[in-house]
Amino acid sequence: MTVSPLIWGITIVAILALLAFDYFFHIRKAHVPTLKEAAIWSGLYVGLAIIFGIVVLIFGGSAMGSEYFAGYITEKALSVDNLFVFLIIIASFRVPREDQQKVLLFGIVFSLIARTGFIFLGAALINSFAWVFYAFGLILLITAGNLLKPEPEHGGEADNFIIRLARKFFHTSDHYDGDKLFTMENGKKVLTPMLLVMVAIGGTDLLFALDSIPAIFGLTQNVYVVFTATAFSLMGLRQLYFLIDGLLDRLIYLSYGLAAILAFIGVKLILHALHENNLPFIHDGQPVPVFEITTGLSLTVIIGALFITVLASLLSKAGKAQTSINNARRHAVSYLDLEYTADPAERERIYGALLEEVRQIEQMDPKYRNKAKDVDTIRAEVAEAQRQHEQYLAR
Repeated sequence: MTVSPLIWGITIVAILALLAFDYFFHIRKAHVPTLKEAAIWSGLYVGLAIIFGIVVLIFGGSAMGSEYFAGYITEKALSVDNLFVFLIIIASFRVPREDQQKVLLFGIVFSLIARTGFIFLGAALINSFAWVFYAFGLILLITAGNLLKPEPEHGGEADNFIIRLARKFFHTSDHYDGDKLFTMENGKKVLTPMLLVMVAIGGTDLLFALDSIPAIFGLTQNVYVVFTATAFSLMGLRQLYFLIDGLLDRLIYLSYGLAAILAFIGVKLILHALHENNLPFIHDGQPVPVFEITTGLSLTVIIGALFITVLASLLSKAGKAQTSINNARRHAVSYLDLEYTADPAERERIYGALLEEVRQIEQMDPKYRNKAKDVDTIRAEVAEAQRQHEQYLAR
């Protein structure tokens, strides 16, 4: 189905309007969103994505609608996995809780811009060079293999080449000044960590785009479907961060599900490349008669892999233990960091969550509890948070 420029224009304006609404009505005034607020807006954005998919199904046909939903679900799953990295970056830069929304919105906008560029570049390459399907397939197979490697510890520093350059050539302050990108220090204008964390998330988004765009092109080559599925998967990601913050560690098998999905799409792309083959050193430059995976089968495999891995993660006792321990460490560190939040109610919420996690840790099987790395450090941080809270109450 060919999408008219008018439909393209209306779609882009609608997406920009949603982003503007997000900024002016939620982000402009720094605050910590409540669980109810995050749940409502996360549900709203998912609902909009589903409604849009139904419209595509009605006006574009079953094939186009199925491609959209397959692409949306895949990109949404990859976006949730990206939240793990956002969590590391935000924690390592000690972004104040009230200002985390602005950082996340910037990440979403930058990601949308970067992915749009990659989408049109990928479409141009596909239209000109059939061998690109081979390259995309290999990229996804390599990415799937990398997802199966052990993850680095969450306590690592978020750093990349752009950040190292920024710190080397520009003077940066050690402290935040609200949500400002620049501040005055000793009479000089300097960068704040807020700008650095945005650069870190933006740089990371570029790497994410290199994986996600080949994945969705493996499901559909319709540029409009690719763009809208990607855009809707990113919309609401900020609210989702606050909704499942603390539960991300619980999804211990998600990487296996994503690896299976990316490997499956990688094989699908290579089979399609063989079917469209024009490389002279493969089958004398002639198409290879191979089985081609349908969109319906792709959608079934994607949903099935996600369902199995998420369910296994939620039912896993090891996952529950890891969640409680990592959350206890994170909340203890956040409570001890006086710059983390200026809201007394938020500090009380953090401390209440910490006590609940400590209670859960004490009740769990020791074989799961003792698997945690740096367990002595975690206990010391929790004990110090409890001591400081007692001092605070005694004032």
